[in-house]
Amino acid sequence: MPPVLTLHTPEGELPEAAPSRRKLLAASLFTVGYALAMSPPAESAVTTDAEGLIIEEPKFAAYGGYQLPAYVARPAAGHRHAAIIVANEIFGIHAYIKDICRRLAKLGYVAIAPDYFDRGGDPSTVTDMAQVMPIVAQARQPQVLGDTAATVSWLQAQPFVKSARIGVTGFCWGGNVVWMSAAKVPGIRAGVAWYGRLAPPATAPAAGAPAPDPMPLQVVGEIKIPVLGLYGEKDQGIPVKDVDAMRAALIAAGNSHCELIEYPGAQHGFHADYRPSYNEAAAADGWRRMRAWFKHNGVS
Repeated sequence: MPPVLTLHTPEGELPEAAPSRRKLLAASLFTVGYALAMSPPAESAVTTDAEGLIIEEPKFAAYGGYQLPAYVARPAAGHRHAAIIVANEIFGIHAYIKDICRRLAKLGYVAIAPDYFDRGGDPSTVTDMAQVMPIVAQARQPQVLGDTAATVSWLQAQPFVKSARIGVTGFCWGGNVVWMSAAKVPGIRAGVAWYGRLAPPATAPAAGAPAPDPMPLQVVGEIKIPVLGLYGEKDQGIPVKDVDAMRAALIAAGNSHCELIEYPGAQHGFHADYRPSYNEAAAADGWRRMRAWFKHNGVS
């Protein structure tokens, strides 16, 4: 199904002589900067240029027939490439997630970040976490997994994608998406989850509240593909006991193709180079492990 909007910017910047294209870029589906709730970005924030890349912002039919926007970065050269779905943090498709896509594209991948939150708003444009969370809460698991399946289908239909070599990686909220996709979404070959939540809430939902979505610990037996989980020892939201419980559950289920790594002293968000939680050593090691994991498991 053809996208309704596609932007090609191989050099990352449009020439002065193309005002109509500049106008089109101004109408881009995604904001340019970092999530406002986390601004200003730290000096350690990485910026990856788009030289040698094609940047696109397609829309395609996803869960419920919704026209889902996505950010795509891919090599300008070559024919077909392996692809990686990038599942975002709670802040949506902001500068950090787009930069992750460009970093992966520089490594030879087609990288796509579907905008799971588009139906409810753009969390990257608000300044208060109290405004961010209601947007995130609207993205329930059936929609998210349906959108992921639609992203796989879109990738498989593209002439520049190796359709049997698709992986998924994700950060924070998106790390949970990786684990659940590994259990529920066909067509993905391997996953890397960066500090994705594993266990259900410790407290029951309030009376009248919807039941919480299933969590990775509850679907361990359904995980069908190799997943590498990267976690921080000092993560206040995902305690070490949850990581240990996930590891034990995988062993009990006879799952030997998943692995969990804990980084001593690292906090939640240790790869997010624009945030104070950034841990350069853990981030670099995790990135190295991610690349090796995808290569070893056929996403190359």
